[in-house]
Amino acid sequence: METKNRKLVDQLEEILEKNRDAEKGYRKAAENAESHGLKAFFDRKSNQRKQFNESLKRELVANYDEIDDDGSFTGTMHRAWMDVKAFFSGDNDESMLEEAIRGDKAAVEEYEEVLKEELLPMSVGTIIREQLMKIKADLNQIKSLEDLKD
Repeated sequence: METKNRKLVDQLEEILEKNRDAEKGYRKAAENAESHGLKAFFDRKSNQRKQFNESLKRELVANYDEIDDDGSFTGTMHRAWMDVKAFFSGDNDESMLEEAIRGDKAAVEEYEEVLKEELLPMSVGTIIREQLMKIKADLNQIKSLEDLKD
């Protein structure tokens, strides 16, 4: 595979890995959340990231044949950190929500970086843009979630 294509495929595989990690992290957060509203939010986010990966992976396989999409070590560490925060934090829901915000902000940066790539197939770019808009919309709604902690 050409070096430029390899770099792009590596970036897209990283998004797949981080989405899989986010799916698991949000599922774990839903299990640990005390607020019913936050449980529902984290469940929705987990399902959303699973759907993100299903559609993105389908398109990547169509464009690049082989895709490596195992979960990342960093993501495993992130989930472990969320477990520790949930156990030790005086305000579990708030800590998990802050961690979710941090993760989504990082995802926005990665998605925007991929969209700068000239070799990005139009079909993959469309999926990346749609997913990016959903992540940004969730970040904009997070302020209202602080009311759900009660």
